Amino acid sequence: MPGKRVVFLADCQSFYASVEKVANPQYKDQPVVVAGDPARRSGVILAACPIAKQYGVKTAERLGEALAKCPGLVVIKPRMQRYIDVSQLITDIFLRYTDMVEPYSIDEQFLDVTGSLHLFGSPEEMASLIQHRVMLETGIHTRIGISETKVLAKMACDNFAKKNESGIYTLLPSQLEETLWTLPIPQLFMAGSRMTAHFQMMGISTIGDLARTPLDKLKAMMRRRFGKNSDINAELYWRIANGIDNSPVTPGTHEAVPKSVGHMMTLPRDYALLEDIKVIVLELTELVCRRCRGIGYMGRTVSVSCMGADYDNMTGFSRQAKLLDPTHVTNQVYQAAMELLLKHWDGQPVRRIGVSLSGLVDDSVVQLDLFDPTRDRTMALERVTDQLKARYGEAVILRASSLTESGQAADRAAKIGGHYR
Repeated sequence: MPGKRVVFLADCQSFYASVEKVANPQYKDQPVVVAGDPARRSGVILAACPIAKQYGVKTAERLGEALAKCPGLVVIKPRMQRYIDVSQLITDIFLRYTDMVEPYSIDEQFLDVTGSLHLFGSPEEMASLIQHRVMLETGIHTRIGISETKVLAKMACDNFAKKNESGIYTLLPSQLEETLWTLPIPQLFMAGSRMTAHFQMMGISTIGDLARTPLDKLKAMMRRRFGKNSDINAELYWRIANGIDNSPVTPGTHEAVPKSVGHMMTLPRDYALLEDIKVIVLELTELVCRRCRGIGYMGRTVSVSCMGADYDNMTGFSRQAKLLDPTHVTNQVYQAAMELLLKHWDGQPVRRIGVSLSGLVDDSVVQLDLFDPTRDRTMALERVTDQLKARYGEAVILRASSLTESGQAADRAAKIGGHYR
């Protein structure tokens, strides 16, 4: 691809399951899945190795269904911290080949190798070298899609590299008509089951049908189906189908200062009592404020959202309020959050709660408050507790309310991304 960008999308095959097979070589030739709670035979499949997939086991299906298909299935409880550590090891390997590495998910990363390609041969040769190095150092097999844009590299990996024996595939814009465009519309990146159903009802059954539809016509078709505000989505899907993507591979994307900091928790049961809900709001507020303190920012606006368990008859609210002064002091944010809750909660049972701070400003300059002489002492105390938690874990210090039946902080401290470490 002379004169063009060369972009890789590297994907780790059955990542969680592969990590566990490397850690447990006795399972090398057995069907292995990583799932929620093997002891209770409950939860969903987070990852299935290729052998398990041969039995029809699929990611995101219930563990009971998977066991019915494959009674000899080896079920392993997830270890999220281990997967994060291995993902970082793989990132470090990629960085030996290019400094342009952008994580897309825990098991997928974009690499722009344009500037270093001359050191390693052709794109395919470089991809093979990377594959070999990752396998040698981690035992994980990677599949690599190659193209001139991120979106085409992603579709090259998902639709072709994963089905190749080599695990490598180059998808050039000049080859779209005889390759990508022949695929059914569900294979389009970012097109979920609902969207593909809408496309099919509009007479668009392949990616090529979408790509060849004039953009103005597609916008008109989508306006008739979704309303006048659908032009942006129409152009998005049309550009993806045509492989048009000007976005660069951006190292450090996930390290940038966010526009807001928030945490949302899905509760293990309906919370119907105000006293129980208050415990969760406090726990979430503490998480949000601790993260803000960690990145050195305070927030001007606090937001609270609540949602019931019945998604067909939605209950709840999402509201925000501006603070008099920016802060990341837990009790101050909690007071504002509770005012929002008391004002807008309709008394219906709650299953999901979220708290966030936005309007972030640098915390190196703090507004003095003549009416709160204890503020400096409170902030110093919170920083000490932050340091203790960073060193010894989230559960080293807990509020008394979190030790009640309604508290979730202790259980949450043992998890990463909702799964046990």
